Amino acid sequence: MPFWLIGCGNMGGAMLRGWIASGLPASQFLVVDPGRPDLPDGVAWAETAPDGQPATLLLAIKPQMLGSVAPGLAAHVGPQTTLLSILAGVELSTLRAAFPDARHIIRVMPNTPAAIRKGVLALHGPEDAAVTELMMRLGLAEWIADEALFDVVTALSGSGPAFLYRFIDSLAAGGAALGLPADQALRLATATVEGAALLAAASNEAPGALADRVASRGGSTREGLDVLDADGALARLVAETLAAATQRNAELAAAARQ
Repeated sequence: MPFWLIGCGNMGGAMLRGWIASGLPASQFLVVDPGRPDLPDGVAWAETAPDGQPATLLLAIKPQMLGSVAPGLAAHVGPQTTLLSILAGVELSTLRAAFPDARHIIRVMPNTPAAIRKGVLALHGPEDAAVTELMMRLGLAEWIADEALFDVVTALSGSGPAFLYRFIDSLAAGGAALGLPADQALRLATATVEGAALLAAASNEAPGALADRVASRGGSTREGLDVLDADGALARLVAETLAAATQRNAELAAAARQ
């Protein structure tokens, strides 16, 4: 069935690559993007939306572009079209007002590891088995019952990879500052985070318990953890980071309603 992507930047492109890697045919997809992005072989491209109404349409533009894009696109979203939106902060009510004839409208908050089918995808809207299956091709897909929590999910899993990349950078920089070659420190830091994340995902123990298994009393790991744990330093920093991202998502939602 025809699948249109309206916009194909970093996130839309990551999802597209993940779907094709999962086995969906490239010929199923049409990207509508005046910027003519670099696309996988076999994916069709158009500068503007052609005639017709697709079965599935993914809105992957910047949230602030909705007001200018929706009027010309609404005629292509009919009763047989499921509209998926990855627009941060844009609520279902705003989307329904812009696309009143859509069959279903579902908010999706993915993250960039979807490109390698290791993404996290939060979903809100009328639960749809076909949409669940589509998103599970890209990683972990979970439905969020309360739309009010979608800003939090956006900060946690949507923005989360960026925060982790900063941590990897900092871990590598710390190793380099103590004498390791910078390129070697980065390889070690990246592989350490990858292995630890895989172990945490496979374990029945909480991450805190796994940390305690590494940190013997009086050992070097415990000394390092004591720095992170002092006065709740790491927990406070992460909480403030997520709160700032959540607040910005709420501001985007307010702007979209105006």
